[in-house]
Amino acid sequence: MKKRMLSALLAVSLALGLAACGSDSGTAASTAASGQTTASETEQDRVVVVMSPESEPEAGFDPAYGWGAGEHVHEPLIQSTLVVTGSDMSIQYDLATDMQVSEDGLTWTVTIRDDVKFTDGQPLTAQDVAFTYNTVKEKSTVNDFTMLDYAQAADDTTVLFHMNRPYSVWPYSMAVVGIVPEHAYNENYGQAPIGSGRYMLKQWDKGQQIILEANPDYYGGEVKMKQVVVLFMSEDAAFAAVKAGQADVAYTAAAYADQTVEGYELLSVKTVDNRGINLPAMPFDGTSGNDFTADARVRQAINIGFDRQEMIDNVLNGYGTPAYSVCDGMPWYSPDNQVSYDPEQAAALLDEAGWTLNADGLREKDGQTAQLNLLYPMGDSTRQALAADLANQLRRLGIETSTEGVGWDTAYDRALSEPLVWGWGSHSPMELYNIYHTVNGTAEYSPYANARVDELMDQALATSDLEEAYQLWQQAQSEELVNDVPWVWMVNVDHLFWVDQDLEVAQQKLHPHGHGWSIVNNVDQWSWKRAE
Repeated sequence: MKKRMLSALLAVSLALGLAACGSDSGTAASTAASGQTTASETEQDRVVVVMSPESEPEAGFDPAYGWGAGEHVHEPLIQSTLVVTGSDMSIQYDLATDMQVSEDGLTWTVTIRDDVKFTDGQPLTAQDVAFTYNTVKEKSTVNDFTMLDYAQAADDTTVLFHMNRPYSVWPYSMAVVGIVPEHAYNENYGQAPIGSGRYMLKQWDKGQQIILEANPDYYGGEVKMKQVVVLFMSEDAAFAAVKAGQADVAYTAAAYADQTVEGYELLSVKTVDNRGINLPAMPFDGTSGNDFTADARVRQAINIGFDRQEMIDNVLNGYGTPAYSVCDGMPWYSPDNQVSYDPEQAAALLDEAGWTLNADGLREKDGQTAQLNLLYPMGDSTRQALAADLANQLRRLGIETSTEGVGWDTAYDRALSEPLVWGWGSHSPMELYNIYHTVNGTAEYSPYANARVDELMDQALATSDLEEAYQLWQQAQSEELVNDVPWVWMVNVDHLFWVDQDLEVAQQKLHPHGHGWSIVNNVDQWSWKRAE
């Protein structure tokens, strides 16, 4: 096995070099190098992973403040969860041993293991589970727990979830809530968490690194990788660390994909991390809507009038897959979403809608030119490039298209009347609901309303059968959304990582939106190849 170790001189040189990439990068590199020389575990049991600074949990490792959700979605690392999702997004047990839901969908009964202890030696009981969920319901600003009335421990191994309304996808919520110890929980818990998961937090140097060490009393299978060091670096600094041989796994972007680094391979992970644009589906009323995209034929034409693979090749260097929905590859995805690139049919739809080509190759109707202004978040070079590529392709259809970078302080409001390049994708059907279901008469992020879509999604949540719910989610897509096209999905962005060629990274399931902790979902099963 070939495992790199930095000499003190190289560590100093690297720190000085990375300092030029950002004031915190050199410090992180120096700290990591120090960690390598003082680690108690053997090199065969240790891995160094580089993530983006945005992946560091600002509020700490507390599920009540977002740890385990959003950018920090992961399998149980520090805390255990009741259930986990499998590679096919099916629900599988972790702490739970049985799960039942009442016929009316208002009570979930979950039985848990009786052999689990927190890392301070205290047993984990149903009382801790109930306490965790009641705390998360009260405090969480990341996850929506309004569907939960309260959690109750019936005995040491049985917890009851009393719901305010039927909620068939409750298991997907349970998959992202780590269980905390009631006896050791306080306002500082996130800084020094006690859990029952595969790892314990040994050290956290904020802005630089965290060090996780294997929990010797973990109730699950063997934890092969005994120590995990996570460094937080910018893309440039991460690539410099790879070139210096300091990182074992480091996130990267498609812009670096054509490079080669001796001793490393490029790992490409498929995702449901999609990029798409909203198309306001209502006429402009002075504050929201868009007269051009209010016509469903225009939205349909845009959906089939650009080449997704061309976009992937041009912008992502081939590292991506075409996106046709917000949930490609999920059990609730409908294949009816998939369309083929058909510029001739797109042109026919625009003609039918009254937008005909003029002598300049642009489309006009009633003296107005067909035009769009594509917004993208400032500072996101990938979304900027996707917007530019889409603009070029739409001009071929005769739609005059410009692009504009905006800050998130104004992006949400402007997206009510202009298309914005968004990033979505999660391991829950609620992503569909949150994007397409009406709230006070229209969808939340872009003007759209369809009573039948609302009805089918409400039925999906109300059923007590998860498989039946999947069919209803699919029906909402097949019956209505594929024709309404209030959003156009462009690409699913592969997550790219430089990986030491001697490291065996376990098979990854589809990553959700956010290039962060998903890579270490199964880090306990990673291993180093034996030296020849």
